[in-house]
Amino acid sequence: MNSPLKRVAVACLAMFALLMINVNYLQAVKAEGLRGDPRNTRNFYDRYAIERGRITAGGKVLAQSVETKDPRFRFIRQYPEARLYAHVTGFFSPESESAIERSENQLLDGSSADLLLRRSIDLFTGEPTKGANVDLTINPKAQKAAYDALRQSGKRGALVALDPKTGGILAMVSLPTYDPTELSGTDKGKVFPRFDELAKQKDQPLLNRTIAQTYPPGSTFKVVTMAAYLEDDSSRGPQTNVDAPQRLPLPNTNISLPNYGGAACGSGSVTLTFALEKSCNTPFGKMGMELGYDKMKEQTEKFGMGQPVSVPMSVTASDFGPEEDKAALAMASIGQRSNRMTPLQMAMIAAGIANDGKVMKPYLVNKITDAKGDSINQAKPEELSEAVSSETAGKLREMMVSVVQNGTANLAQVPGVQVAGKTGTAETADGQPPHAWFISFAPAEDPKVALAVIVESGAANVGAEATGGHTAAPIAKAVLEAVLNK
Repeated sequence: MNSPLKRVAVACLAMFALLMINVNYLQAVKAEGLRGDPRNTRNFYDRYAIERGRITAGGKVLAQSVETKDPRFRFIRQYPEARLYAHVTGFFSPESESAIERSENQLLDGSSADLLLRRSIDLFTGEPTKGANVDLTINPKAQKAAYDALRQSGKRGALVALDPKTGGILAMVSLPTYDPTELSGTDKGKVFPRFDELAKQKDQPLLNRTIAQTYPPGSTFKVVTMAAYLEDDSSRGPQTNVDAPQRLPLPNTNISLPNYGGAACGSGSVTLTFALEKSCNTPFGKMGMELGYDKMKEQTEKFGMGQPVSVPMSVTASDFGPEEDKAALAMASIGQRSNRMTPLQMAMIAAGIANDGKVMKPYLVNKITDAKGDSINQAKPEELSEAVSSETAGKLREMMVSVVQNGTANLAQVPGVQVAGKTGTAETADGQPPHAWFISFAPAEDPKVALAVIVESGAANVGAEATGGHTAAPIAKAVLEAVLNK
């Protein structure tokens, strides 16, 4: 072969090699990016070509796909009780999803490997591919009770309720809320501006406050400090006496820690039960300093703090705060300073005490079934950690019952039911009124539900440490009654 032909041949081989490299690069490396590129209109229309599975809870349909007459968009998403379940279901927009719509997307749209057998059968029989159905652990009565009670407060807030024995989430409400239908249309010209409008609102309606927002837990955290104190010495119990000065000097500072409103705590020496009933600050600040940072931090971790949690939506980590000095430790031990908790974490604390000291992994998905109703997956409760011994849990339960019967949480009482709880008032750093908290479980002797509720800037000025009990406890009561059918 002469030189010109050789050069042509080499050039052709080189171009062919480059072509093959480019094809493989596009298919193996760039494929996912091209598939998700918003300019890919085929991908846009494909989102509406398959009948997504239903999202249900307690026999109610929370989200479903309905057929349209538009050949471009065969199915669109519908949310029968949109605002009530918005932060649970999420939305299904032209280019993205949120909450369950996102975390279970591959099951809902039928592309999951778990549905391979179903897709194969459908291919053989000629039936169109359908997504799997996702059934949630939500109790519709509890969800509605929480939503209505929180709305009546007129404030931003959140409530999450758990089955303490399994970890199943019975209610998940965050206010303000939004209408996912507005973000699930096919018209980008309407959906995207509406999303931007909601995202810019000061009240953050798109934010799921139950799992994506942390707050100072205030006095509800005193049950964790009490747990650490009881675990440190098994001889301690509800009738153990502790110092309870009107003001607690904070080491290496010129300030002291007062009780709420500057009030006295009994005679200055009180039982642990009395200290929890009245939510005195000084004995708990002193307990925290005596235990030390390491023991307090260890106890928070036993309740699940610092561990990655998904329900299946990812949960923002709660944090006791960094190690500083004794003064900071005293403040963190009463739920202030750098101490930050999600409402879910506080519900897990209540649930752990209710469940004889064992904290269960929280979860929202009860079961997955294919379009024919055949089971794909069923939730299996898992233990996350052992927070305290059964003996300590019993002592805490006794004292928390006394808080509701004789202390700051009398508005959480449910006729015929022994309710355990702890109120909280959390000071904020922005000059706004304190947050109102309440954690609870019931029935105390055989718990069916544990919960945490926060009302942002909801503390009412009605006397020493009665604020969380005045605002948040009645909300919790409504949910307890709904779950227990009272």
